Amino acid sequence: MNTTIQMPNPPYYAVIFTSERISGDNGYADMARRMEELASRQPGFLGVNSVRDSKLGITVSYWRDLESIKAWRDHAEHREAQRLGRERWYRCYRLQITRVERVIHFDNSESAADCHGVG
Repeated sequence: MNTTIQMPNPPYYAVIFTSERISGDNGYADMARRMEELASRQPGFLGVNSVRDSKLGITVSYWRDLESIKAWRDHAEHREAQRLGRERWYRCYRLQITRVERVIHFDNSESAADCHGVG
């Protein structure tokens, strides 16, 4: 899950979701794709970056304002995914919401695509 992100000038918000999964997929991959698709259509959504290895996952979604984050948190289908996450997919997780005040960007690659969605 990695969208190329053209971010606005700060300030904006980042929701950092760090998780440890239990073993097995149990429908996780399908739900993750659905949540990215659904989030991308929400007012105030700016983009998402996500990485996962065999144990740890980090997803950072970007939002215009706190109201947009609250609306996404309360979206009915997202609420169901949250419930399933606690029941089926996560051993533990941490959610952090932060305001982005400043951005420093470096890209020494020949193509922005080489920078893995960090743009």
